[in-house]
Amino acid sequence: MPSHYDPGPLKGAAFPSQKSSDASACSVYECGLPQLHTAQVRRPNDMLHLMAETYSMTRRSLFQSTAKAAAALSLLTGPEGLLAAAREKAKPLNLKITDLKTFIINKGGNNANNYVFVKIYTNQGITGLGEGSVTSKAATVAAAIDEHKRYLVGRDPADIEMHWQAMYRWPRWRGGPILNSAISAVEIALWDILGQALGQPIWKLLGGKARDRVQMYVHAGGNTPQEYAKNWLQAKQDGWTGCKAGFITTQGDVIEPIRSVREGIANLKAVRQAVGEDFRICIDLHGKTTPAMAVDFCRRAEECGPFFVEEATQIEDLDELALLRGKTRIPLATGERLTTKYGFSQICQRHLVDYIQPDVIHCGGILEMKKIATIAEAYRIELAPHNPQSDVSTLASLHVDFCTPNFAIQEITHRGNEQYWKDLFFGGGPTYEKGFALPPDRPGLGIDMDEKVAALRPYQPHTRQQLRFPDGGIADH
Repeated sequence: MPSHYDPGPLKGAAFPSQKSSDASACSVYECGLPQLHTAQVRRPNDMLHLMAETYSMTRRSLFQSTAKAAAALSLLTGPEGLLAAAREKAKPLNLKITDLKTFIINKGGNNANNYVFVKIYTNQGITGLGEGSVTSKAATVAAAIDEHKRYLVGRDPADIEMHWQAMYRWPRWRGGPILNSAISAVEIALWDILGQALGQPIWKLLGGKARDRVQMYVHAGGNTPQEYAKNWLQAKQDGWTGCKAGFITTQGDVIEPIRSVREGIANLKAVRQAVGEDFRICIDLHGKTTPAMAVDFCRRAEECGPFFVEEATQIEDLDELALLRGKTRIPLATGERLTTKYGFSQICQRHLVDYIQPDVIHCGGILEMKKIATIAEAYRIELAPHNPQSDVSTLASLHVDFCTPNFAIQEITHRGNEQYWKDLFFGGGPTYEKGFALPPDRPGLGIDMDEKVAALRPYQPHTRQQLRFPDGGIADH
């Protein structure tokens, strides 16, 4: 099994639904207190003393973790923090934003995805590039990005934190994937401008390297266990050390709970046998499973030792995630549909996952993802950013990955060899070597977009899969 996989007994108050065989200890465990032997709690006063002591320890632990996170965040955004220092260095340039343009670019093909980019122009000829792609909502998010033009034009692009706060708080109607993706796109472009103005890659402005290279994982799938095994083995032979797939099957646009889980486990077992014990198997249930399906799948998948199971539950109810947490030993991950630090704080505080997965083009941008990672670091939770987008999103993610101590692994969906992206972008994209990414070495984001090529790939409406249960009821996806 992979070295991180622990097949031992569940322990700790992070799993509140686990029952003890000791009836006298059971009520203590369900209260969120440590599991105890009968001899440890003999009188009611002993219980009250224990509860008071544990409550005090919990409060103290929470305070200490919160204090650590606050101190780390102040180093980023405080008056004497890293962003303030970079902003001061850019002042002599007297940078001003002169224009903002959005670009919706279609991938090409039947019902293909659209990608949304923004360019921000300055009086010194420096141009920043950002991305805010939201699947099937490209036109909507592009309009949301354009809304920021009247605020930004004439302002200093180096005031990144101030602009983020203004775009997030002043409109009053805040939050959600559209508005936060629009802010993310603008924020990434502003960092691109600041890095170019100072002649430094963004990760150097955020504190410098925390590692020499970044662990990556790619995607591979199939329609049968044999296809899964073949495609994953090929990824391994190509030099990658981790890969992700959904495993859960559908029959066209229908998901049949019992069959989908059974076939998903068959696909998973075939992959593990093909790639060996040390290869990182990442599983993305993509919110397709009901709570019962998620529990069934995770319990049956434990013997295969996956690196993590992603989005096994929906984001609206954290207690659904807590329920699953108490019924499986598999490391859990979530976060691609959560936005800003506020969306992650409770998940981290309650230790509901082992990996958080903010998406840099949805969560609020580069600095916001760094803040989210810092909050997670205080609770010893690792960062595994979501990223099924373009090289702009990949590079923005990598700049955070390289300077973040609790980073674990980074997702990509294309492996740097697609001509489509090579034609659209210039200046150099991510560099991969033996399953890892090397540090971006160009100033700013490290990439630019050819506007003439972009104009040849106009927006085309895109509709996501419309998944149903066998009785015709709407299913999640």
